[in-house]
Amino acid sequence: MNTALIVLHFTICFFLITFILLQAGKGADIGATFGGASQTVFGGRGPATFLSKLTTIFAVLFLVTSITLAHLSKKISIKSVFDSAPAAETTAPAPIEAPAKAPETK
Repeated sequence: MNTALIVLHFTICFFLITFILLQAGKGADIGATFGGASQTVFGGRGPATFLSKLTTIFAVLFLVTSITLAHLSKKISIKSVFDSAPAAETTAPAPIEAPAKAPETK
Protein backbone atom coordinates (compact mmCIF):
# COMPACT_ATOMS: atom_id res chain seq x y z
CA MET A 1 0.00 0.00 0.00
CA ASN A 2 2.81 2.36 0.88
CA THR A 3 4.53 1.82 -2.47
CA ALA A 4 1.31 2.35 -4.42
CA LEU A 5 0.68 5.58 -2.52
CA ILE A 6 4.18 6.83 -3.29
CA VAL A 7 3.70 6.07 -7.01
CA LEU A 8 0.35 7.88 -6.94
CA HIS A 9 1.97 10.83 -5.16
CA PHE A 10 4.71 11.15 -7.80
CA THR A 11 2.14 10.92 -10.58
CA ILE A 12 0.08 13.68 -8.99
CA CYS A 13 3.26 15.78 -8.63
CA PHE A 14 4.03 15.36 -12.32
CA PHE A 15 0.54 16.38 -13.43
CA LEU A 16 0.43 19.28 -10.99
CA ILE A 17 3.70 20.68 -12.35
CA THR A 18 2.44 20.18 -15.91
CA PHE A 19 -0.85 21.98 -15.29
CA ILE A 20 0.90 24.89 -13.59
CA LEU A 21 3.33 25.30 -16.48
CA LEU A 22 0.55 25.13 -19.09
CA GLN A 23 -1.26 28.11 -17.60
CA ALA A 24 -0.63 31.44 -19.22
CA GLY A 25 0.68 34.29 -17.12
CA LYS A 26 -1.43 37.30 -16.21
CA GLY A 27 0.29 39.48 -18.82
CA ALA A 28 -0.41 37.11 -21.72
CA ASP A 29 -3.76 38.75 -22.56
CA ILE A 30 -2.15 42.15 -23.13
CA GLY A 31 0.03 40.76 -25.93
CA ALA A 32 -2.99 39.31 -27.70
CA THR A 33 -4.78 42.67 -27.50
CA PHE A 34 -2.19 44.48 -29.62
CA GLY A 35 -2.18 42.05 -32.52
CA GLY A 36 -0.33 39.09 -31.01
CA ALA A 37 -1.50 35.55 -31.54
CA SER A 38 -4.17 34.55 -29.10
CA GLN A 39 -4.65 31.05 -27.76
CA THR A 40 -8.23 30.18 -28.61
CA VAL A 41 -8.11 26.40 -28.51
CA PHE A 42 -10.58 26.18 -25.60
CA GLY A 43 -12.40 29.41 -26.41
CA GLY A 44 -11.94 32.94 -25.11
CA ARG A 45 -11.55 32.13 -21.43
CA GLY A 46 -11.83 28.34 -21.55
CA PRO A 47 -8.29 27.13 -20.82
CA ALA A 48 -7.79 29.43 -17.87
CA THR A 49 -10.79 28.15 -15.96
CA PHE A 50 -10.33 24.52 -17.06
CA LEU A 51 -6.62 24.45 -16.12
CA SER A 52 -7.20 26.34 -12.89
CA LYS A 53 -9.84 23.79 -11.86
CA LEU A 54 -7.52 20.92 -12.71
CA THR A 55 -4.70 22.60 -10.80
CA THR A 56 -6.94 23.02 -7.76
CA ILE A 57 -8.05 19.38 -7.87
CA PHE A 58 -4.50 18.08 -8.18
CA ALA A 59 -3.26 20.45 -5.47
CA VAL A 60 -5.85 19.03 -3.06
CA LEU A 61 -4.90 15.47 -4.06
CA PHE A 62 -1.24 16.34 -3.53
CA LEU A 63 -1.97 17.61 -0.02
CA VAL A 64 -4.02 14.53 0.83
CA THR A 65 -1.33 12.12 -0.34
CA SER A 66 1.37 14.13 1.45
CA ILE A 67 -0.50 14.03 4.75
CA THR A 68 -1.28 10.32 4.31
CA LEU A 69 2.35 9.47 3.58
CA ALA A 70 3.50 11.47 6.60
CA HIS A 71 0.99 9.66 8.79
CA LEU A 72 2.04 6.25 7.47
CA SER A 73 5.74 6.96 7.91
CA LYS A 74 5.13 7.94 11.52
CA LYS A 75 3.82 4.43 12.23
CA ILE A 76 6.84 2.66 10.74
CA SER A 77 9.41 1.91 13.41
CA ILE A 78 12.98 2.41 12.36
CA LYS A 79 15.54 0.21 14.04
CA SER A 80 19.07 1.32 14.54
CA VAL A 81 22.26 -0.72 14.62
CA PHE A 82 22.68 0.37 18.20
CA ASP A 83 19.37 -1.29 19.14
CA SER A 84 20.63 -4.75 18.18
CA ALA A 85 24.18 -4.35 19.52
CA PRO A 86 24.87 -6.10 22.82
CA ALA A 87 25.19 -3.81 25.78
CA ALA A 88 28.75 -3.24 26.85
CA GLU A 89 29.57 -4.17 30.42
CA THR A 90 30.52 -1.17 32.41
CA THR A 91 33.12 -1.78 35.07
CA ALA A 92 34.28 0.63 37.68
CA PRO A 93 37.91 1.65 37.48
CA ALA A 94 40.29 -0.15 39.78
CA PRO A 95 40.70 1.59 43.14
CA ILE A 96 43.90 3.49 43.61
CA GLU A 97 46.12 1.78 46.17
CA ALA A 98 48.38 3.62 48.50
CA PRO A 99 52.04 3.11 47.73
CA ALA A 100 53.70 0.34 49.69
CA LYS A 101 55.82 1.44 52.62
CA ALA A 102 59.49 0.87 52.35
CA PRO A 103 60.80 -1.69 54.85
CA GLU A 104 62.33 -0.12 57.93
CA THR A 105 66.05 -0.52 58.15
CA LYS A 106 67.96 -0.06 61.45
